[in-house]
Amino acid sequence: MQIAQAAIDILSLASVYALVALGIALIFGVMRLINFAHGELIMLGGYTMWLLSDRPWPVMVFGTLAVPVVAALAMDRLAFRPVRGAPATTLLITSFTISYFLQNLTILVASSTAKGVPLPPVVSESVRLGALRFPLLSAATTIGAAVLLLVLALFLRSTSLGIQMRGAAEDFMMARLLGVRSNIVVAAAFAISGFLAGVVALIVVAQTGVVSPTMGLSVTLVGFVATVIGGMGSIAGAVLGGFVLGVVSVVLQIVLPLGLTPYRDAFVFAFVIAVLLLRPKGLIAARTGERV
Repeated sequence: MQIAQAAIDILSLASVYALVALGIALIFGVMRLINFAHGELIMLGGYTMWLLSDRPWPVMVFGTLAVPVVAALAMDRLAFRPVRGAPATTLLITSFTISYFLQNLTILVASSTAKGVPLPPVVSESVRLGALRFPLLSAATTIGAAVLLLVLALFLRSTSLGIQMRGAAEDFMMARLLGVRSNIVVAAAFAISGFLAGVVALIVVAQTGVVSPTMGLSVTLVGFVATVIGGMGSIAGAVLGGFVLGVVSVVLQIVLPLGLTPYRDAFVFAFVIAVLLLRPKGLIAARTGERV
């Protein structure tokens, strides 16, 4: 029973990590940019959920998903497109600037105090099968993530825009020479990344019940680490890295002695270092060309 319970926890946590890593990997694959403002897209989704918490739940869910998409498109158009041809360090500094700007703007408008989000009772309900407790939120997270990953995989493999994004991820300059329109591909990558951030915001707020200006930082850090160990630029690697980190985190939580449990994250990052020492390019090395 303990193994079955751990499997449920692993799938739920790994699904969140995979969605975050996927949102980061999409932007990196196309632009060779680690968007450190991805956490602020999650934060904007969380605050939208808080603002719409008194509305019917379909309106709240739609707003939580739509606002990060609009914010991601605006981020691309207003901040990243003007410096797209600049050195990688310029893009990196731009992403940090956006991150701090959105954090401080949120603190100015809504204060730095965490806000409670009223949630329907069904979010905290569980189903018991014998000695096994099956949280409904964990089930919804796992199933929802699996459906999203499947839909995105079909989109990347079966649609014209998806194939263009995959081609751009391998070699953007060659893709442009073959007729790929860079602005459309980059905007699509940002829009999908924003949508995934909105999904993660729904999950995180449902799990914690609060929003804060820094709510996206920790989960984005984990997503970035998952992207690195999975293989920078590899979309499949990002998903695999997220699941690997989820498995390691839950297993360590179970097997570590009680006195060492507070240091679980240190052991997780030690595992990450070991993986990178053995496979410096990640679990699934990506073939990448020049960025746009």
